[in-house]
Amino acid sequence: MARHLITSALPYINGIKHLGNMVGSMLPADVYSRYLRQRGHDVLYICATDEHGTPAELAAKEQGLPVDAFCAQAHDAQKAVYDGFALAFDYFGRSSSAQNVEITQHFARRLNENGFIEERAIRQVYSPADGRFLPDRYVEGTCPHCGYDKARGDQCENCTRVLDPTDLINPRSAISGSTDLEVRETKHLFLLQSKLQHEVEEWVSRHEDDWPQLASSIARKWLNEGLHDRAITRDLDWGVPVPADTWPELAAEGKVFYVWFDAPIEYIGATKEWADLDPANRDWKSWWYDVDTDVRYTEFMAKDNVPFHTVMFPATELGVREPWKKVDYVKAFNWLTYYGGKFSTSQKRGVFTDQALEILPADYWRYFLIANAPESDDSSFTWEHFTATVNKDLADTLGNFVNRVLSFSRKRFGDEVPAGGQPGEAETKLGEQIAELLAEYESHMESLQFRKAAAALRALWSAGNSYLEEKAPWLEIKTDKEGAALTLRTAMNLIHLYAVVSEPFIPATSAAMRQAFSLADDTASWVTPAEARTLAAVPAGTPFTVPPVLFAKLTDEDLQAYKERFGGEPEQ
Repeated sequence: MARHLITSALPYINGIKHLGNMVGSMLPADVYSRYLRQRGHDVLYICATDEHGTPAELAAKEQGLPVDAFCAQAHDAQKAVYDGFALAFDYFGRSSSAQNVEITQHFARRLNENGFIEERAIRQVYSPADGRFLPDRYVEGTCPHCGYDKARGDQCENCTRVLDPTDLINPRSAISGSTDLEVRETKHLFLLQSKLQHEVEEWVSRHEDDWPQLASSIARKWLNEGLHDRAITRDLDWGVPVPADTWPELAAEGKVFYVWFDAPIEYIGATKEWADLDPANRDWKSWWYDVDTDVRYTEFMAKDNVPFHTVMFPATELGVREPWKKVDYVKAFNWLTYYGGKFSTSQKRGVFTDQALEILPADYWRYFLIANAPESDDSSFTWEHFTATVNKDLADTLGNFVNRVLSFSRKRFGDEVPAGGQPGEAETKLGEQIAELLAEYESHMESLQFRKAAAALRALWSAGNSYLEEKAPWLEIKTDKEGAALTLRTAMNLIHLYAVVSEPFIPATSAAMRQAFSLADDTASWVTPAEARTLAAVPAGTPFTVPPVLFAKLTDEDLQAYKERFGGEPEQ
């Protein structure tokens, strides 16, 4: 089977992430990774905390901690939340690792040797009140493109345009708030992207037809506007140091690499972190170096990260002149909004992932977010939509089916799967329908169409309910006990099938459904068309238990409590 390398955009270290961040990168990557593993593929899913740059320093300053201590604590806190969401990373690393320092410095040296890095004197914002040069995110102001008054000096959160601090209108220091800013001369390293323009264009042209329109259009827009040389160093205390053997003067000044230079390299660095834990059995280079025909590399990210992954990082990899693996497929997402407004980590607007887990178990959130993933356009989170989806799809369609079947069968036939007669026309029709829906589900998962995949999964669940309503074993048992037993045995096999194929979306619930049956050898990782048609994985006589309620229905009181805690009004 194929080897699949999967990465999701690195979450910033400055605080717990919101639901929009979760659905825009890590969760769909996890769903896809789980699916591929079930289908027998060799999968390596890598992520890490993005620990360098201004956000880390500002957050550490706010908490009164040294930045390294803050990052260590924040990494553990984020990882705990992702564990709570059952994100099955093969490795979740840290961009401050020694491995990332080593590989980032290697990339910089190679780019320099190949003529793609140049030292330039530039004029940069300096704050006398703070006694230091202010890197991009240390400067805030009004975006010159859209007028957003909380834009940062590296990028406008509102319109996503990449900025320089000197572009901002009415700039102020993010440290002290001082507007008494000067522009002074200092030296920095520049990546000469302009010299790599044509190579990046050729590379993008070979891939963009396969990417989602969102990713390819953003990449093409940047290329059409022309790639500009970009500073890749900053005046910060925390980051990957400029190597003294190559740039002694800048190293002596304490320059570090720009976070968006070293962060994508951390995908490689984190893989080396993973391999270094078991070097006898893990080879990080087999995933990253000279493997274009062997490994399929898929990246997951929100649209604001697309330029860095489709243009800037590929330019870096091309300029190194070494056979590093480049992305094959970029799965980009639009925004998940909160009642029409943006989720925002910096402004603490919306539901954050730790808060979500305080309210309900992870599977509620996993299913809702993927079923409403912002793929073709932005999608809106409202508590009304969330509670309606939970109640209809999870509680009524899936949870109620499982409970009805198992509870009724135990009541009338005991704690073993009843035998019943031979399958008839209704079971043959059901088997064909399930096989067809399963093929549809597989097709959408293979093409990374998550909303469509969720709809196909929901249709699989609904098919069981339709079969149950058609056969009505609670009536059938009055005149045909063997027929009712067959109906329930068939329905129990549907439950086992749901347990297997729903695992990428709702892993904890899938485990509970699967564990309801005491099968001697339950090693199924997926369901073949033949197995879907015959529905015979759970034979008669298999002991079973009735699990606790899989999904609790949410009440009007729950809805009101959520809105009182988090705010939000129904969309008009």
